[in-house]
Amino acid sequence: MKKLTSRIDRERLLLAVAAPVLAVVAALVVTALVIAVTGKNPFDAFNDMLSYGSASDSQVYILNKATTYYLAGVAVAIGFRMNLFNIGVDGQYRIAAFFAAVVGGTLDLPGIVQIPVIIIVAMLVGAMWAGIAGVLKTSRGVSEVISTIMLNSIATAIIGYLIQPERLGQLDEAGTLVSTRPLPESSWFFTIDMGPAGLLWGFLVVAVLAGLAYWFVLGRTRFGFDLRAVGQSESAAAASGVSVKRMVVTSMILSGGMAGLIGMPTLLNESHMYSNDFPLGIGFTGIAIALLGRNHPIGIALAALLWGYLERTTNHLEVIGYDKEILGVLQGVIVLCVVIAYELVRRYGLRRQQQRVGAELAAQAAQPAKTEKLEVAG
Repeated sequence: MKKLTSRIDRERLLLAVAAPVLAVVAALVVTALVIAVTGKNPFDAFNDMLSYGSASDSQVYILNKATTYYLAGVAVAIGFRMNLFNIGVDGQYRIAAFFAAVVGGTLDLPGIVQIPVIIIVAMLVGAMWAGIAGVLKTSRGVSEVISTIMLNSIATAIIGYLIQPERLGQLDEAGTLVSTRPLPESSWFFTIDMGPAGLLWGFLVVAVLAGLAYWFVLGRTRFGFDLRAVGQSESAAAASGVSVKRMVVTSMILSGGMAGLIGMPTLLNESHMYSNDFPLGIGFTGIAIALLGRNHPIGIALAALLWGYLERTTNHLEVIGYDKEILGVLQGVIVLCVVIAYELVRRYGLRRQQQRVGAELAAQAAQPAKTEKLEVAG
């Protein structure tokens, strides 16, 4: 029995490792073919990516980007664990960052008070904006995909209306940048000086804490068990006494609250204001990162680092003469390869499990027959 258990554990470990390895190999092969079709040497491109990505300034850049991407991945993953597709993370983090910047720009409190106020405002706004989709789904049966897409557009319109100079925004001296009032220096989040490599954003610490909270709540609490149970089977969860509607709304609120943190690294560590050049599309990037990370906190972290690495190195490839579309090709190919690889490995693992169960049943059926023959012979 111990040997069988040990063999099953080894097979599970091999399958867990095989999926990402297969995906990476397939992605490299497809990307190499795409680069070769453009008339460039793929090996030279990969060599440049390795050397440029390992530079100290690139590592700081990758960590800073990964901080934002990780928060986006976790925000999406919370919905995925409930079998909800929160495609509105993009609008949730932008409207949260906007109102957090407005509140932060009007206050002038000590940093130990003002920074938490800004973060709490962002999380509350994000949670409220995502909660609308949850309420619509449970009360009117509106798909969260449709409602969150529409809420993205509404968030864009609200921000565009309120950021006008005659309302909550202001125009810079050059007349080209519209933004909220800058945050006072007391509300700037701390940074770590890495010398010539640049400044490492201190919000990385908050991202790590958010990941730990995500792991603990969803993996080590009754609430997390109920949430995952509803995601697996609503009818089974309801039969066990779980309120499905309450869990849907709660998970959307939690996802939106996490989405509210996405814009905080940029707001508190870099721009210190919300302007018309604030980063866009990070919510959609979070969908890809959550898929790559399989909704696991460590997997999401690795996916966020990979995304930051690809962004940094492929942008450099454009500088040295490669086509700028390579980044999009790389990202798309990696996502497709990961999804396909995990599905292939899952099906193989399921087939192996069925074979083991069949063999075990055959052995159990053969045992009584063998005992009966021995009794007859005796």
